[in-house]
Amino acid sequence: MKPNITPTNNEKKLAEEDFIVSKTDASGRITYANRIFMQIAGYSEQELLGVQHNIIRHPEMPRGLFRFMWNTLKAGEEFFGFAKNLCADGGFYWVFANITPDYDNHGELQGYYSVRRNPPRSALEIITPIYQEMLNIERQSSVKEAPDRSLAYLFDIVSQSGVKNYNKLVLDLYKPNGV
Repeated sequence: MKPNITPTNNEKKLAEEDFIVSKTDASGRITYANRIFMQIAGYSEQELLGVQHNIIRHPEMPRGLFRFMWNTLKAGEEFFGFAKNLCADGGFYWVFANITPDYDNHGELQGYYSVRRNPPRSALEIITPIYQEMLNIERQSSVKEAPDRSLAYLFDIVSQSGVKNYNKLVLDLYKPNGV
């Protein structure tokens, strides 16, 4: 069960060289968490293993983005995106995430492998208002329609930006080391 945590405005930042790594089973339960993940999120290994990865989901993250993420992963494709995550103490941290399906030797899905990095502030300045509007759309929609309506808004933003697709947009926003 996800703990009931009250979010605060205490931001924790990943160092440029830090990588958060985790693995889950096919249903999203954590099977591996590296030390940086445990340190920044504020959970011990025992508190993370076997728990749904959404234990770190911040309430300021739109459900539509997670709907898109799961649809992408279930289609066998990798997902890229920015996420605001919740720490055990109520603080938060931003990441640029790359999540990849993990298959066994027979092509059967075993789970997901995720690597998260420190995102550039310039990307967060663009993404944050988009996420805020997605959340506003979700609040004004029925529970059932909310993710799809906010996702439609996100796709409109992508289309208006002139880039080919969502992945291209977020990869353009993430320019590691200013490259």
